[in-house]
Amino acid sequence: MSRVELRRDDALGPAALAMIAESEAELASIYPPEVRYAFSPEQLTDAGVAFVVAYRDDVPVGCGGVAFYDGFAELKRIFVTRAARGARIAGTIVDGLEGISRESGRDTVRLETGEESPEAIRLYERLGYARRGPFAEYEENGSSVFMEKVLV
Repeated sequence: MSRVELRRDDALGPAALAMIAESEAELASIYPPEVRYAFSPEQLTDAGVAFVVAYRDDVPVGCGGVAFYDGFAELKRIFVTRAARGARIAGTIVDGLEGISRESGRDTVRLETGEESPEAIRLYERLGYARRGPFAEYEENGSSVFMEKVLV
């Protein structure tokens, strides 16, 4: 299996934009707009989100970001292309973003995903995330799943 490399990237860069567009198309096929909270590339940049693109054999295969708040960090836009799934790339992305969170002084990482994404929920549970209630600006909507992990 080829090695996966994470590269810090601007969310408005070409590889990041391609990954975000593919992610958005997939989300739109699953969730109605009123329960999709994914930041746009511009919002990611404006919010100072640390963004990474995952490469395998120099080809972009995934992405993700981490936003910083008082006392915690939040995973954003975790995505792996369909062709690259099953190779533990999402775990590599999350691990890298957790490292960035630690470097920023945040030892609690939170996320929002959806009930209709059982593979994502299983991934996060396998990585040590546990369900919790809404946080920050989120509200309970019957579709979202909120999770948290305290980094050790």
